[in-house]
Amino acid sequence: MTQTLVDIQDRIALEQLAIGYANAMDQRAWNLLDQIFVPDAIIDYTATGGIKGTYTEIKAWLPRTLKFFKSYMHLMGNFQFVIEGDMASGQVACFNPMVAPSLFGGGNTVMFGIWYHDTYVRTPEGWRIKTRTQQHCYSFNVPLWMRLATKLVAPFEKWKKSRKSN
Repeated sequence: MTQTLVDIQDRIALEQLAIGYANAMDQRAWNLLDQIFVPDAIIDYTATGGIKGTYTEIKAWLPRTLKFFKSYMHLMGNFQFVIEGDMASGQVACFNPMVAPSLFGGGNTVMFGIWYHDTYVRTPEGWRIKTRTQQHCYSFNVPLWMRLATKLVAPFEKWKKSRKSN
């Protein structure tokens, strides 16, 4: 397969976008996410107990939720992109060890391992994420409170959606 210079530049730009996301999250620099997502992006973190919403909703939710984690690190890799003009789709692996307090005290737990499935759009400012969906890959030592949240989020989101349509 022959790649053009433009193909290689686009791939590098998309990799940098994924790395920019990781750095913004790890630095808790929420405003840097404005350079990662388009304003009308839809983000779905329900696979790991989070919420699904617009970029604005997610940006407000992240600091409230991630304050419960003492530390975390997003290590992005296994980049796979399909680029078609000004649109692209992709999958990015995220090794994401997160230190979380246990429900009843007694120390901390660490868990990790997700895939991001994204769609991207080229904007005048460069590539941006249009949609992002997490896929759970693997976990280790997930605290009870997070396991419960993961089981409760999907039914709650379904209920919330049904209320909007009525």
